[in-house]
Amino acid sequence: MQDRKIFQLSQGEWALVGVTMIWGTTFLIIRNALDVTGPLFFVGLRFGSAAVALILISLPILRGLTLHELFAGSIIGLSLLGGYALQTFGLVTITASKSAFITAFYVPTVPILQWIFMRRRPSGMAWLGIGCALVGLILLAGPDGVSPGFSSGELLTLLSAVACALEILFIGYFAGSVNVRRVTVVQVGVTSILSFCLMPIAGESVPEFSWLLACSACGLGLATALIQLVMNWAQKSISPTRATLIYAGEPVWAAIFGRMAGERLPFLGLVGGALVVAGVLISNTRTRRGKDDNVVS
Repeated sequence: MQDRKIFQLSQGEWALVGVTMIWGTTFLIIRNALDVTGPLFFVGLRFGSAAVALILISLPILRGLTLHELFAGSIIGLSLLGGYALQTFGLVTITASKSAFITAFYVPTVPILQWIFMRRRPSGMAWLGIGCALVGLILLAGPDGVSPGFSSGELLTLLSAVACALEILFIGYFAGSVNVRRVTVVQVGVTSILSFCLMPIAGESVPEFSWLLACSACGLGLATALIQLVMNWAQKSISPTRATLIYAGEPVWAAIFGRMAGERLPFLGLVGGALVVAGVLISNTRTRRGKDDNVVS
């Protein structure tokens, strides 16, 4: 019975599976939109659209916003900004498929951050998964898939993975003590405002109007609103490590959609991507005795 429970998904877990499928399409959409806009403007417009959508359906409950929820939303928003802005900058120079696989490194990063901030020592399987994912990243790095060095786009994407891992931890930390919808409004609003504010510092100007940009940003904005609501709702009953196990499907979907669009990774790059996904799964594997306290059954 215990082993059978490992493969049974709750409603929240099925919802997160749907989130990963939506995520898988976003890499290619962003990559195409960057032909007509800068990264920060796109992130700001995307999350601004999400904020407007969420505010329209959350006006009655926003009056109860507390300082604690404002703080929680701001902290999550900062991690969102780091994750999405760095990832979008990286997509300027690397393919959507490669970006998705490198971004997936946030999953084995979660146990390390839990160790640093929560004093939860990673299990042996977590360390094995981290090592496996690192080898995969090395194979993914470079245009030929075998270079041990990282290009600027790959390095920025790797840093975005760390920010994404922090987002997962922050959501898990605050989820049980806040109103999900109010915090979601704050976090996407903070991400949008800060993105626009950083544009002058980054030397980025407002692009000319483009239907590709408008449809991509607004469409992803609505998807982002849905994703953030689902994540915050689901992680009230699902631990950060359990959630990241489900998120492991994201790069697989991204690779499928990228291949349909004509993207091709070299053979060793594909092996690297497979190792990253394997590292994700291994780092979240439960021990036979079920002593992984980072996972909620």
